[in-house]
Amino acid sequence: MDRYPPIADHGLVGDLQTAALVSSQGVVDWFAAPRFDSPSVFAALLDHDGGGYMRLAPEHPDGTCKQLYYPDTAILVTRFLSPDGVGEVVDFMPPGRTRTATDRHTLIRLIRAVRGTVDFTLECRPRFDYGRAEHELELGEGGALFRAPGIDAHLQSTFPLERDGRDVRGRVTLNSGESGGAVFTVCASGGEAPAPPTVDGLTAQMEEVARFWQQWLRQSRYRGRWPELVHRSAITLKLLTYAPTGALIAAATTGLPEQVGGERNWDYRFTWVRDGSLSVRAMLDLGFVEEATAFVHWLVDRLRECEGKEGEPLQTMYRIDGSPDLPEETLDHFEGYRGSFPVRIGNGAADQLQLDIYGEALYAVSQGAEIAPQASFEGWQAIARTLDWFAENWDRPDEGIWETRGGRQDFTYSRVMSWLAFDHGMRLADSFRRPADLERWREARDAVFDQVMERGWSEKERAFVQHYDGDVLDASLLLMPRVGFVAPRAAPWLSTLDAMYRKLVSDSLVYRYDPSASPDGLRGSEGTFSLCTFLYVDALARAGRLTQARYTFEKMQTYANHVGLFAEEIGPSGEQLGNFPQAFTHLSLIMAALTLDKELDVEDGR
Repeated sequence: MDRYPPIADHGLVGDLQTAALVSSQGVVDWFAAPRFDSPSVFAALLDHDGGGYMRLAPEHPDGTCKQLYYPDTAILVTRFLSPDGVGEVVDFMPPGRTRTATDRHTLIRLIRAVRGTVDFTLECRPRFDYGRAEHELELGEGGALFRAPGIDAHLQSTFPLERDGRDVRGRVTLNSGESGGAVFTVCASGGEAPAPPTVDGLTAQMEEVARFWQQWLRQSRYRGRWPELVHRSAITLKLLTYAPTGALIAAATTGLPEQVGGERNWDYRFTWVRDGSLSVRAMLDLGFVEEATAFVHWLVDRLRECEGKEGEPLQTMYRIDGSPDLPEETLDHFEGYRGSFPVRIGNGAADQLQLDIYGEALYAVSQGAEIAPQASFEGWQAIARTLDWFAENWDRPDEGIWETRGGRQDFTYSRVMSWLAFDHGMRLADSFRRPADLERWREARDAVFDQVMERGWSEKERAFVQHYDGDVLDASLLLMPRVGFVAPRAAPWLSTLDAMYRKLVSDSLVYRYDPSASPDGLRGSEGTFSLCTFLYVDALARAGRLTQARYTFEKMQTYANHVGLFAEEIGPSGEQLGNFPQAFTHLSLIMAALTLDKELDVEDGR
């Protein structure tokens, strides 16, 4: 077992309330329960010795390891090919039958020998509460029970288990055509033990889970050029959505570094207003109306909660249940992925001022009557009250979309999205014939527009720039034509694209900005941001630069991992860095594919 396999060397499985990472070596080295943002049960990816893991693989994996997803599902198949035989581990988590939050979650690991003879070994070494809580082990005929404060974990298998200190081991030899399995179930303390597993029962559960995902994916209206890539991204976004509330988390993990050995190691298991809002249009375009509707309801609920309260109507991010409390702390006992310390949980950026979120929020709730809780009296009141407040508060420096910790600036992107907030608020009032101070909103919208055109433009760079007091370029502005602030083929925008190509693009990959030119308050450097590369594709396609857009999009696919997943960044050697998989990257991939398909169809005369 590698101490720290590459970040990209993993597949994701989940049950729409939590998720696990499984490496190509058959190791579950990240799993938090009972929710995405709960303390970890397995976290060897952040500390090999103290994080805990569950390994199920051939005893001597001296051959080739490969992973794939069962077609159109979130069922992960890890294959082990050796001279003695070919074995498979099939990992999946049964999605809940209702949207009710539950403390019981099950990871099923089905094993089988496809050819020859395979000796499988199981090691289960849970470390509860990020490795901070001790546990007791009870081992009997029904399997193993790990007891920790507030949580139980049951391990059952179709083969014998034995004690290994406070952990468990097992071994089974399978001949061609034979199967077995292990089931890991977490629940609240004192929860009922699951029924003993059988091979037939586990196989039936796998088939049921496959039907769930395949039926869900049949809703997709996508008929473009990249169905496997787009549908894998859609499944990934679904896996990263907390079903009880409809909240989309930014990534399944915490603490994975943007630079190995560096300090840019954040907790992404929360819901950013920005990311979730931009997902609405993409999910609607693909045909997933239920997911888009759920997030819009979640978002309007956040606005309604602020009634009568002083201060900002929205904060940058929330917990998946809508809680605004995300205190940031450091896990000092974890060494971090390959020594990337500190490992953080919680996220202090929740308290930052990021004014762009109001534009993205209004963009989300204006996407169609079929998902419009704003049409209700209470929903519209919350939106109108927010825009009335924003008309008096938009013209302030903030921390910006990238959550820099180097001080507030007048970020151009924040102003562009402020314009979008007023523009879409006016559209909503007109569409639903709701009472609104339209003149006030119009004055604010026009003032923002004039300010951006006057102060957000650099004559030196012949481009729109990151903030008003400099000439630094910023890839977030690639969204300007998409939201309608500039025409996608207007001369100022084409000049901005050219400047970005010179300053931010490296072999088609796109940096967010240049930290050396615009200090962000953090040590070290970072890789290119994959979401920015897909936004670049979107902007190129809208600009009519289709050959360049398609080549960039196709080249970007070579940076996906072996099962089509993307982390946050691409490092200097093409390695994936940052939390994994990242929802915003897969969201922007879908956006880029849809735009590129549309523009290519126009060129082809379709």
